Amino acid sequence: MSSSCSGLSRVLVAVAAALVSASSPCPQAWGPPGVQYGQLGRALMLCCPGVTAGAPVSWFRDGETRLLQGPASGLGPKLVLARAESTDEGTYTCRTLDGALRGMVTLRLGYPPARPVVSCRAADYENFSCTWSPSQVSGLPTRYLTSYRKKTVPGADGQRMSPSTGPWPCLQDPPGAARCIVHGAEFWSQYRINVTEVNPLGASTRLLDVSLQSILRPDPPQGLRVESVPGYPRRLRASWTYPASWPRQPHFLLKFRLQYRPAQHPAWSTVEPAGLEEVITDAVAGLPHVVRVSARDFLDAGTWSSWSPEAWGTPSTEPLPKEIPVGDQQHTQTEEEPQADSPAPPKPSLLPDPQPLDHRDPLEQVAVLASLGIFSFLGLVAGALALGLWLRLRPDEKDGPQKSGLLAPMISVDKLPGVPNL
Repeated sequence: MSSSCSGLSRVLVAVAAALVSASSPCPQAWGPPGVQYGQLGRALMLCCPGVTAGAPVSWFRDGETRLLQGPASGLGPKLVLARAESTDEGTYTCRTLDGALRGMVTLRLGYPPARPVVSCRAADYENFSCTWSPSQVSGLPTRYLTSYRKKTVPGADGQRMSPSTGPWPCLQDPPGAARCIVHGAEFWSQYRINVTEVNPLGASTRLLDVSLQSILRPDPPQGLRVESVPGYPRRLRASWTYPASWPRQPHFLLKFRLQYRPAQHPAWSTVEPAGLEEVITDAVAGLPHVVRVSARDFLDAGTWSSWSPEAWGTPSTEPLPKEIPVGDQQHTQTEEEPQADSPAPPKPSLLPDPQPLDHRDPLEQVAVLASLGIFSFLGLVAGALALGLWLRLRPDEKDGPQKSGLLAPMISVDKLPGVPNL
């Protein structure tokens, strides 16, 4: 039974050796010398360094005396693992027939690279950066190759994209960082980003097409300050500046969005200021408020920035200052509440004031008089029109005998006694 099992294992090793030899006789060096890499769950081959092809060697795990593969295997200086497992990682030694140490190999196992996850963002309208992360952890040393091409639209119709111009390297700053920067980009152009993940088992590429106006996202505003307004217990003044990364040009401006809330309330109130400051007029008196602000391109290109660091402020509890003229200068006097030991102010008189109160504005009086004159004129015109219409429609007395009406006399005047006939 044991002989049949050993025979079967030899057959499997021979098949694995044939497959590995057909694909890659010996892995190429990648990284530090004396280290070889392989994929978990796959057959792999270790090569004894410094031994000519066909020379028989014996393989051992470092620090162990158990023979892994002897000279009679017919594989020469190669060690074949039919299915690499995580327990197979470590250091292996190879020895010649006389027992002399010929070399040492360290085996590291992992997975081939997968297409990385790439995203790009423009903090201004001249430069943009791209960042990436592995979509699968390979467990092996990995590096990234980054480049970009500019894509242009030929002709007026713009139906097809012309061949890309470039490629140019997308500089990783600092070298080896998961971020590269493109300087001097054109705001209305499109770009194709190439990020290739490379490790000892292969390479995988991700292509991403971006336009600067779609990935525009400014940095948060800076220098946010919140100050109280003296004399106004429900007002706060917030001010800020443009982010340092945004070039100040008259044709590329930012608009802003401000949020605030009392410290004890979870809901935010939002306003969109017209400039670089905003006066909050509905603050809660006596409570500290938290304020934050974000920015966006004024033509709504891209998206809003992240929120600025929060700033705090409490409305003023001081009374409103009052200006009293003293000579040729204005003297500011604060209206203070009377102290307990100070004399009370005089009470207003209850007697009627002989002078009539008339606080109306002269312009208001002129407007009232003009309105009355217009209405009077319109009334006269309407009356004249009505009188003319009545006179036009009234029956003429010369057209026929007058009909006796209700007020006509019962006896004719010429029939009365004593009245001479005329």
